[in-house]
Amino acid sequence: MTPLVLLPGMMCDARLFAPQIEAFSDDRTVWVPEVSGSDTMSGLAAAILGDAPAHFALCGLSMGGILAMEITRQAPDRVKGLALLDTNPLAEIPDVQARRGPQMERALAGKLDSVMRDEMKPNYLSDGDNRAEILDLCMDMALSLGPKVFCEQSVALRDRPDQTETLRSFDKPALALCGREDKLCPISRHELMHDLLPRSELVIVDGAGHLPTLEKPVETTRALGRWLKEVDNE
Repeated sequence: MTPLVLLPGMMCDARLFAPQIEAFSDDRTVWVPEVSGSDTMSGLAAAILGDAPAHFALCGLSMGGILAMEITRQAPDRVKGLALLDTNPLAEIPDVQARRGPQMERALAGKLDSVMRDEMKPNYLSDGDNRAEILDLCMDMALSLGPKVFCEQSVALRDRPDQTETLRSFDKPALALCGREDKLCPISRHELMHDLLPRSELVIVDGAGHLPTLEKPVETTRALGRWLKEVDNE
């Protein structure tokens, strides 16, 4: 079976993919690398490629999806399939870029918890039954990673390149998936990725926002399983 590399979103760790790790690790290697150590997408991607299997299926959510596109740009022959969840192939727009500096200043001043609580977490989720539990997990993941990683990831996101040409040239099994209620990375971005990727499936998960891996794990894992089956059969 093709090894699976999972890339978590900003200020998240492997716990973001806990249901999928449980579902897929019985019959394949599943690896969730740390997304830290550089403040550029190119540097983060190069570090992950240095430790990754020779060939692998690649899935990223949010910032992890952005990083997955950069990994695919750098090493398209090593990526056997690409799943992009609740993410964005475009460069960051100026008004979002402008918010990064004040957020980083607050994080470095010891206020990472308030940055996550007031400015980021409210945008993450739908109003599902497990919303409070997932928000608590998001806070725990963020505080575990700390302000240094927050700043590295913020700069990498702020300065990221447009990846539309990367997707247009990726002629292998692909998945574009998002929660129907995702306010950060709306359905239109995933329709764009679906249109760019020559061999992609578009999946919209009802009852989920920005983190469908946790909000709707059964539906998300089912879609990823279809994609992995296609990758394995290549």
